[in-house]
Amino acid sequence: METAPSRRTGPLAAAPSETCDAADSRGLCPVLAAVGVIGTEWRLAIVHRLLEGPQRFSEILRSSPHLNAKTLSATLKFLEGQGVVQRTVVSTRPFSVVYSLTEMGLGLAPAARELRAWGEKWVISRHQATARATNAARRPSAIQGELPRVVVAEAGAPRTR
Repeated sequence: METAPSRRTGPLAAAPSETCDAADSRGLCPVLAAVGVIGTEWRLAIVHRLLEGPQRFSEILRSSPHLNAKTLSATLKFLEGQGVVQRTVVSTRPFSVVYSLTEMGLGLAPAARELRAWGEKWVISRHQATARATNAARRPSAIQGELPRVVVAEAGAPRTR
């Protein structure tokens, strides 16, 4: 039994020409093309960090304890190749490089702000509620059973059983 594909209605419904079904002449869906550029957590996190202003490699690296130098280097190179990040050599002695967003990268500011707001509202609050419920379930009551007995060993050191 086949069913007809469901159609969205309401304010979030997109016109057929605005969906990814109607790709441009090169076969690119704008949403998928954008996700191809900024589609990993580190790419978007680095863009979000660079929205604060130009940063040195070490400053970006210190901004997240889960980010390692190899991942950061590869991600910055990718974003630079895509035209999102600009690498500027400030001085050669000592060697200093600053990364900043290009005009294309700065165009991601509204999307990054919206994703942050969405994450704070829907993901972080849900995660915190789940953590609170888990901690409340694990927390032992103030009085729980009998206390351990202390048995004096023959050597004179107390042991618990």
